[in-house]
Amino acid sequence: MDPYQLSVLRELGDHGSVAATARALGVSPSAVSQSLGALQRKFKAPLTQKRGRSVELTDAGQALAVAAIAVSEAITRAEATVDEFVGGIDRTVHISAFHSAAMTFFPDLAALENTEGFPVVECGDEDVDRLSFPALTASYDIVIGHRMSHTPPWPRDRLAVLSLLREPMDVAMHSSHDLAMKKTLRPSDLVGTTWISTHAGFSPADMLDAVAAAAGHPMRVVHRINDFSTAAAMVSEGGHLALLPRHTVRIPASHDVVLRPLQGLETVRHVDMLIRPERVVHRAVAVVIDALREIAQSHVQSPSVRSPSAEESP
Repeated sequence: MDPYQLSVLRELGDHGSVAATARALGVSPSAVSQSLGALQRKFKAPLTQKRGRSVELTDAGQALAVAAIAVSEAITRAEATVDEFVGGIDRTVHISAFHSAAMTFFPDLAALENTEGFPVVECGDEDVDRLSFPALTASYDIVIGHRMSHTPPWPRDRLAVLSLLREPMDVAMHSSHDLAMKKTLRPSDLVGTTWISTHAGFSPADMLDAVAAAAGHPMRVVHRINDFSTAAAMVSEGGHLALLPRHTVRIPASHDVVLRPLQGLETVRHVDMLIRPERVVHRAVAVVIDALREIAQSHVQSPSVRSPSAEESP
């Protein structure tokens, strides 16, 4: 079998259409169709099927796409073995991250640019919904994505998933808010409050839905803001609440915003590195993975905003 034809099938599985696959590979849609047709002629079982305007893999196609990952990984491992003889980092590592993660990790990566033994990195911010992160691995070596504990896990059959942070999402409010006097909050405490949340499909919005379900009462969202820094600034100017990550958002002291943890349900955001398995074997990628982990640990050790003091009443 032709490894390129297998890669085309794999990309189709990730992108869901011939046009999107063509864009990911930098070829024409007709070239994609020709490769798929040539691969199909080698098998009796159909590999693809049409669903409306999209093309999806059949069960046989899915199985072959997963096998294609192992083929690609073996080829890349052989190439990486030779690269080790020249240091193994003569390669640009492409990284994407959603906005708050970009603010957390990209400046520290930039500070390492001229460090001896550190590869060249190219960063891009990709603020997409949770379900769209895996497809970004077609264009980036490392994709920093996020999901909440109550949402489905990443597709580990076709991705390497490496944890960066397990980060609590806390309730942010102005220090003068009535709820700021509590050390911790329960969903029932939040009935009747107003919220700044993200757009649907993004993690905080998913979590606020879970909070509402636990409280047995809908939460009133008055603003939809995906950028956490903007949400924090708006919280500091009014009586609205927001769910903000504990470690990766730096809130200026002038905002006078405090965070309060939630009890009664798991409010944890998983910040993970999603990587195609064959790319993990590159030494340059491994060096950047280690750097990202060190940056993540430094943020866990450095709190972003005030927590409740011992003198505050529950």
